[in-house]
Amino acid sequence: MASPVTTQDKTLLASLYETIYTIRVFESEGIKLYRKGLIRGYFHPYTGEEAIAVGVCAALREQDYITSTHRGHGHCIARGADIRKMTAELLGRATGYCRGRGGSMHIADMSAGNLGANGVVGAGTPLGVGAALGTSIRGEDRVTACFTSDGAVMNGTFGEALNLAAAWSLPFVLVVENNQYAVSTPVEQTTRELDLYKRGQGMGVHSVGIDGNDVVTVYDTMQDAIGRCQAGEGPVMIECRTFRHGGHHVNDPGLYLPQDKLQHYLEHDPLTVARQYLMDAGATEAEVADIDARVEASNEDAIAFAIDSPEPDLAEFLEEVEANE
Repeated sequence: MASPVTTQDKTLLASLYETIYTIRVFESEGIKLYRKGLIRGYFHPYTGEEAIAVGVCAALREQDYITSTHRGHGHCIARGADIRKMTAELLGRATGYCRGRGGSMHIADMSAGNLGANGVVGAGTPLGVGAALGTSIRGEDRVTACFTSDGAVMNGTFGEALNLAAAWSLPFVLVVENNQYAVSTPVEQTTRELDLYKRGQGMGVHSVGIDGNDVVTVYDTMQDAIGRCQAGEGPVMIECRTFRHGGHHVNDPGLYLPQDKLQHYLEHDPLTVARQYLMDAGATEAEVADIDARVEASNEDAIAFAIDSPEPDLAEFLEEVEANE
């Protein structure tokens, strides 16, 4: 699937690898912050799925939109989010993207076209279709990429929203992150047809299934999808097959995950795959180490910034509540 141009583009591959590693470190350190009691509520790591967000968002243009999910940190970072403000939001601080009101599952950044994460499974799909409809009505050259999950594909909003997008030929790309488990329920127990992309084909939507752990394949597929949308051939559905490296959330030990399947995906880690692409393009061990060090230093700075940031102002919050009433 990977094109020769992509696999020889050292600058692009370095950027893809750096963003994947940024997400990996962000999630790893986030788990530690959660264990220290600094993050309230739930925390759903994106570990093992990073290549999907990075490949998709690297192909998107500045004017394009994304909608996210409860497992959305990677989407935000891949879309260019400031990890200082990301970390601050996770810690519920006033300097976060949503001034500490959104937390882990509800980060949004309208200035970057990030229409927001959503704690309701499958809710981002109709929101994304609505955004795509709006851009179509206004005649704007914008594509909306909607991240969703295998669990959400079983939700009624999936079929309703994608069917509307197809009927109206909207510039909409539905990215299904198939990590093969809806919490602890394996996809085999929820559908007879395990190739989820075929559902899109049944609606007349150009739909493909790809290796979601291969960032170059994701990037190239997304570029093709954007081109189709620009040509008025949208929507497009991309099923990205992947596997999370642990339980559904930070307190889920994931004991239901088959160890042989987990080991298979650990050996096909998106970080390792991206690193190998970069090395094959001519990067040295020292160059990769420099990227790693820069990412780790940036994350340490973000944590310090967030911890030192103030809590949201109660009086300001109460004013907002009164204004909404």
